[in-house]
Amino acid sequence: MADTDTREFDIIVYGATGYTGRLVAEYLDKHYAGRDDGPNWAMAGRSQAKLENVRDEIGAPADTPLVVADADDPASLEAMCRRARVIISTVGPYQLYGDALVAACVKTGTDYADLCGEPAWMREKIDQHHEDAKKTGAHICFSSGFDSIPFDLGVLMLQKEAEKRFGKPAPRVRGRVRAMQGTFSGGTAASLTATMKAAAKNPKIIKILGSSFGLTPGFEGPDQPSGMVPRYEKDLDKWAAPFVMAPINTKNVHRTNFLAGHPYGEDFRYDEMVLTSPGEAGKKMADAAVDMMKNPFGAKPPKPGEGPSKEERENGFYDVLFIGDMPDGESIRYGVKGKYDPGYGSTSRMLAETGIALLSCDKPGGVGTPGYFLGEDLVKRLEEHAEISFAAE
Repeated sequence: MADTDTREFDIIVYGATGYTGRLVAEYLDKHYAGRDDGPNWAMAGRSQAKLENVRDEIGAPADTPLVVADADDPASLEAMCRRARVIISTVGPYQLYGDALVAACVKTGTDYADLCGEPAWMREKIDQHHEDAKKTGAHICFSSGFDSIPFDLGVLMLQKEAEKRFGKPAPRVRGRVRAMQGTFSGGTAASLTATMKAAAKNPKIIKILGSSFGLTPGFEGPDQPSGMVPRYEKDLDKWAAPFVMAPINTKNVHRTNFLAGHPYGEDFRYDEMVLTSPGEAGKKMADAAVDMMKNPFGAKPPKPGEGPSKEERENGFYDVLFIGDMPDGESIRYGVKGKYDPGYGSTSRMLAETGIALLSCDKPGGVGTPGYFLGEDLVKRLEEHAEISFAAE
């Protein structure tokens, strides 16, 4: 097991010259500059000149360390990993650019966090690296942004509340997006495109994409609600429509439950949808959402490196409700609310705080989730630093 306590940096932000990587670097600089509890961090990317430009543009100190590393040069990635306790990666699509970096982190016992929402690639990394990461102590933490932290941790906290109130977990949980303002990232659009191309070449991927248990090798739980058919939620008096991020979020929620030894139960059922409104108007909106699922990013999807203005990021928000349905008809509600655009402003904060939280993670290594590795410790960090609230309702 690697001794990471003597390494030069706590965190290296890899991909700091990209749109989201820049936001992560800016957040670390502005939020933790001069604080005793802040991490010792560096910026990394392929170009020294571009790193210098971004450092100066975000107003980071001139002595902010810069590390040159390239996804096409595995030796440079391994050298970078040996200098840090945690690597934060924003270089996606990860199925195109992430293989060598994850392998280097596992080999060197370096913790890793990214924004991956690519389940087929994640399953491949689980199969390849989970056992070796357990041996080296590396915590490989995928999906550390809007997919899937609010949902992964929202279910976790609802179940803890259910244990307090009822002495047992809720066997059925519904995740319902009540409101959201913001845009999808160019990286998310590129990841979906890459996943669809990979599925066309390898039909085996389709089974993983289609199963809620695609990230739980060796375990297949009960049939899950599809979340793809509009439905009227009587207890909420609203229609619910398909949610484009449900296919990745549900898999991560089930992986957290799987890795933790099924505290939610082996019969746990979970789905995610978007709430519209009551009546016929709500039904029309829900039906329209089904068509949008065929092309969620529109005619001109955002490109990697593109994103909203600072004003748009700061005016964004999201509000997610979780309902736990108990066998006797009782229920429990839990809300997760975040300030800032979910795909960029809030995601960059979540990723940075995940990296910091990993510095004190005491779980065994492996390929896991924020909910499994960090749980309530990350909830506390997000409440204190990232303007995300978690509360029973």
